[in-house]
Amino acid sequence: MSKQRIEQLINAKINTSGMMDSGIKGVHLFKITEPIRCAPAVYEPSVTAIVCGNKEAIVDGKKRFYDDNRYICCTMSMPIEAGTPNASPDTPLIGVYIALDTSVMTELVLELASSTAAFRISKNTTQPQGLSTASWDDNFTDALYRLLQLDESPIDLPILGKSRLRELYYAILKGEAGKSFSSAFGVGNEIARSIEFLSAHLHQTVTIESMAEQIGMSRAVFHRKFKQATNMSPIQFVKSMRLNNAAKKIAEGTNVNLAAMEVGYASPSQFSREFKRMYGLSPKQWSQVQNEDKLRPNHP
Repeated sequence: MSKQRIEQLINAKINTSGMMDSGIKGVHLFKITEPIRCAPAVYEPSVTAIVCGNKEAIVDGKKRFYDDNRYICCTMSMPIEAGTPNASPDTPLIGVYIALDTSVMTELVLELASSTAAFRISKNTTQPQGLSTASWDDNFTDALYRLLQLDESPIDLPILGKSRLRELYYAILKGEAGKSFSSAFGVGNEIARSIEFLSAHLHQTVTIESMAEQIGMSRAVFHRKFKQATNMSPIQFVKSMRLNNAAKKIAEGTNVNLAAMEVGYASPSQFSREFKRMYGLSPKQWSQVQNEDKLRPNHP
């Protein structure tokens, strides 16, 4: 099963630039035909499969490009900047975004762990990388194509949707990123749980000590394992999560001061200072740029 057939299937379903719900829970098709500058975002546990074009991501200040050679794996909530600077009508970005159902993934990881030693995660296993890539193997390609075919039949979709999605999750777990996903969703997923705790308490004062205590680790051990998983120190990660969430809220129209409060900043001046240091623009300048982008023709 080739990626070209998946690309043909997507092109048959989506004609305009943007993202479209496939009708399958958590699965979205996208086709971007205009360049989009990198902007703050928060990636949730997901897989992004690009079949044509490339996208740019900035993680911890390092620029990376992703294309159709490998699919993108996000095992936990991650603050990044992402864009499609090279997209055009002649070279569009085309692919599939799969937001993972964490309860289904956890269930599948535990089933695998109980049925085969190959998927058991030892206490000494390296923490999963929050953002990584994996090869398009035959199992993943075939499972993704079979899943996307479902919305061609209104009868098959409600009956087979859950099983085909589970089949895709299984293919991911058997692929190169399998150990990272198993570590994040199975026994020993302390760092993923600490990030989930942080995401739910962004509006409150969250210290490194409280994050470490929440998962039963010392501060030193937590700091080391956290950096292994995210390539950022806990302090850098907390700041990035807050600022990226605030930037998204401002882009959606939230007042700057309210956005700052909603992500835990008590001082507007501190928020403005750290925002500009992170993105090179003040929050108000950022809001103006986003409004200008929305007025562009064909803005997705």
